[in-house]
Amino acid sequence: MADPSAIARSLCILILCVQFHGSLEASSNGTYLIGTASYDITGPAADANMMGYANMEQIASGIHLRLRARTFIVGEPNGKRLVFVNLDACMASQLVTIKVLERLKSRYGNLYTKDNVALSGIHTHSGPGGYLQHVVYLVTSLGFIRQSFDVLVDGIEKSIIQAHENLRLGSLFVNKGELLDAGINRSPSAYLNNPSEERARYKYNVDKDMTLLKFVDAEWGPVGSFNWFATHGTSMGRTNSLISGDNKGTAARLMEDWYEKKSVNPPFSEAQMHGFAYHTSPWRQLYRRISNLIPHADDGIHDISEPFHSTGGRPTTRMASIAHRVRSSFRHSERPQFVAAFCQSNVGDVSPNVLATFCIDTGLPCDFNHSTCNGKNELCYGRGPGYPDEFASTRIIGERQFNKATELFNSATKQLSGKIDYRHVYLDFSNLEVKILDEDRSKERIVKTCPAAMGFGFAAGTTDGPGAFDFKQGDDKGNPFWKLVRNLLKTPNAEQIECQKPKPILLDTGEMTQPYAWASSQQWLEGVYGKP
Repeated sequence: MADPSAIARSLCILILCVQFHGSLEASSNGTYLIGTASYDITGPAADANMMGYANMEQIASGIHLRLRARTFIVGEPNGKRLVFVNLDACMASQLVTIKVLERLKSRYGNLYTKDNVALSGIHTHSGPGGYLQHVVYLVTSLGFIRQSFDVLVDGIEKSIIQAHENLRLGSLFVNKGELLDAGINRSPSAYLNNPSEERARYKYNVDKDMTLLKFVDAEWGPVGSFNWFATHGTSMGRTNSLISGDNKGTAARLMEDWYEKKSVNPPFSEAQMHGFAYHTSPWRQLYRRISNLIPHADDGIHDISEPFHSTGGRPTTRMASIAHRVRSSFRHSERPQFVAAFCQSNVGDVSPNVLATFCIDTGLPCDFNHSTCNGKNELCYGRGPGYPDEFASTRIIGERQFNKATELFNSATKQLSGKIDYRHVYLDFSNLEVKILDEDRSKERIVKTCPAAMGFGFAAGTTDGPGAFDFKQGDDKGNPFWKLVRNLLKTPNAEQIECQKPKPILLDTGEMTQPYAWASSQQWLEGVYGKP
């Protein structure tokens, strides 16, 4: 089986665009209401099939990294607001979204609705599955897994509630840069089939841009950031059984830890700076006045107190007053937790296994056009930068994204301004009119889409996770035996076959409705932007 992200259509198409104008000078003065939060959504860590590789044998048996729902809310003080939730999950789910919105409505009325709440998955292939509502995504998990579903709904709801309660005045800054060594095209031969004039428009055969938004609280300074960068969550392989946010989950943890260490001021250092001791023991985290009259003070207490000399009779300032010191030290407990999200963008065929593809039996490069080894796709695998250690590959690709994100974060000076707005629409992708150019590219003609269908190439998988049996990427003919098997489930009609050409149909998922719908035809498009 293959990566569901590369097949027919996902349950959600999410477009997030930020348009900005106005001041280019960095400022911490608030122009928006901003709120951030993070909540655990790890789910069942044993006996649950993982979502992504569609491998029935990939069953969770432990945890590498816990999974989080990271929420960012932006709003005008007296106007519209929007919610963006980045999930350490393979993808968002329409059913999960519906249930989250129901809970938000009962709590906030019409403040947060389908129009201004967007959920997005990082596309890790090492998270619990079974939380989507269409058959094609539940085959390998052998049905719906209530635990996976419930923890997502609960965690997303709580993350949004916390972000709502954290809303404060703040500013947004944007930055953009290239990250060259965290993703390659895993289907370069397919890319070369694009017209040369189209390929000439782009510098690389995949998108190498990272775009970052920085959230700055008007009082506390930076409280979060998220960025879009395209690379698959497949540093952990198809046989991995440990729950993980993969390279993007790693990057998020690295950046959150980096910022917390960077801003060690609260709570203890400011207390010490004004002459207080702070017990590091979790059972004794109390402030008390340092005194050199104590003969056997705690370890290091005299070292801490030594720099604090007598004022020499000078008047005590407000900043040095005991009352202020107590208030300011304890007040740091109100400081918002820093939240960093590494979001997925136009990932397509972008692989984190940047050392290219090799045959596991011979060590030679795979066939360039079909990603096979002696005609077998099961033997062709991409190699990550830490090969043969996939944990090392996960860390390295995560670090590369983290390093770029911190660079963009530290140098972000372009401030966003303008009003907030959003659009939401449902589209039937099985019946759309599309303008295309004729083969000689001389004139346009109108064609129509048709219900979803999975081709034979889909079953070959990718070099991140090859499929089984004798399927091959790029197969435009099909196989009589597998067509016979297909017909036992659903025989596609002549119109569907003609519409899907040159792709031969393996599973006519868009027209399969037993025991219920195998795939969705209704997709939602959501646009979020700041307008002048």
